[in-house]
Amino acid sequence: MDIQKAASITTATAVLGTGAFVGGNHQIDKMQGGPQKREDAKIEAIRQVVREEIYIQLVNNWPKSSGPVKGLTVPKQNYREQVPPQQ
Repeated sequence: MDIQKAASITTATAVLGTGAFVGGNHQIDKMQGGPQKREDAKIEAIRQVVREEIYIQLVNNWPKSSGPVKGLTVPKQNYREQVPPQQ
């Protein structure tokens, strides 16, 4: 057998072996749900970004106080009997 044939056979064997190895890894990945896991990870990353943006918008646009109202005071008189004077 001359050197050229030996080199051709060796190259062909290496190519077929590599193709089988890569193809096998692809099949194992599909069997273990790799594509679905990657898609879920992408969706979760997008949700996280959207969640952060919405939170920032709510914090920036929500008022810090609701005006001069500080709380509820219990009335000292019965308003049915006596109307308080206007100020």
